[in-house]
Amino acid sequence: MRRALLLCACAALASAFAPPGFSGAAVARAAPARTAPVLDAKKKKKDLQTPKPVRERKVKDDKIEVDGVVTEALPSANFRVEIGATKQVLLCTISGKIRKNFVKILVGDSVKVELSPYDLTRGRITFRERN
Repeated sequence: MRRALLLCACAALASAFAPPGFSGAAVARAAPARTAPVLDAKKKKKDLQTPKPVRERKVKDDKIEVDGVVTEALPSANFRVEIGATKQVLLCTISGKIRKNFVKILVGDSVKVELSPYDLTRGRITFRERN
């Protein structure tokens, strides 16, 4: 019932706005419109949009970097590192980049350690210096 009313309404509108000599029956049986012009419109709309801003990485200033010497190798890639200036011994772990590249760290190696200002007794080994 609804469909019949909708077709009648569409046919009536089409005949009202159709050019002379155009039959309304052809409108009811017409093929659906192409989707290509709609896609072109979407592409144009996408081109007109403003570009996304470039995401900048936040520089972390709160890291303290010190030099030290490995004094003891512990299990699970942990090391005891003695800082040269204060002779303080820290518990340090290997950073992901060193772990990924299989850099071997031995007792006696000089390394760079990053410390967090919140816990000055633990650190992360970020670089093994060449002797």
